[in-house]
Amino acid sequence: MELIVNPDGDTAQAGAAGDLIKDSDTAGFMADVIEASQQVPVIVDFWAPWCGPCKQLGPALEKAVQQAGGMIRLVKINVDENQQLAQQMRVQSIPAVYAFKGGQPVDAFVGAQTESQIKSFIERLLDGQKPPLDMALEQAKEALDADDAQTAGAIFNEVLAQDPANTVAIGGLIRCFVVVGELDQARQFVDSLEDGIREAHEVAAAISALELAGAGGSDDEVAALRSRLAADENDHQARYDLATALYANGDAEAAMDELLEIIQRKRDWNEEAARTQLLKIFEALGPMDDLVVAARRRLSSILFS
Repeated sequence: MELIVNPDGDTAQAGAAGDLIKDSDTAGFMADVIEASQQVPVIVDFWAPWCGPCKQLGPALEKAVQQAGGMIRLVKINVDENQQLAQQMRVQSIPAVYAFKGGQPVDAFVGAQTESQIKSFIERLLDGQKPPLDMALEQAKEALDADDAQTAGAIFNEVLAQDPANTVAIGGLIRCFVVVGELDQARQFVDSLEDGIREAHEVAAAISALELAGAGGSDDEVAALRSRLAADENDHQARYDLATALYANGDAEAAMDELLEIIQRKRDWNEEAARTQLLKIFEALGPMDDLVVAARRRLSSILFS
């Protein structure tokens, strides 16, 4: 399903928000859950106003359902007002969540869940189908990998119009700024983020990429650093500065080589600054990057030799 952002910044999807998330009761259960689940999966959240974990889980479920873009619905049942229904469903503690497909319960869990657990729960219900937001993020990542930062940035912005706290899109947008060289704008964007969002893995990795990109040197500076190393191969500061400049200029492999060389020669130099910088590059590139995998192997060999 195509992700469409209207002028108000909302995402137009199949089904209005009121259809996707609703309160129901015993009388409406057949229509709202059993019959509706013949069309799309329906999640039923049994909750109560006095339940602390319910107050945490409810908003997380609503967010996940909205992000699914009409491919799933959420029905909320207050157990205090629908005790007989809760008994029929054998609800013994809350929050209790059931998933219905084709008029039958197919999955369930009890208690508060993390965002990733909720996402996995919904993915199982969708049988491999991807919500429009996830598809949009994949398209944006593909564009960014192809160095098409303009297209990627436009898609990331569309995602953020729907979900302003989406850390994947936030991290992606930071990387777009870096690719096109708009480092000041990237820093302003980062400064506007809350601490909790900055600490998210995707965002922290993008911030590392920004910090490394901001330390780039000119060709003359790189040449001068190489000359210093030719004169003294144990000039660790020159090698460190060269590594930083090489990474910022797009040569991550050479940058990691220089940092590994420092670690091999004097691993505790400047309070292990080379290792710290190397780990920052690992974070910026991502753990599955081929260069990172190879460099991690070399780092382990040096540290444990």
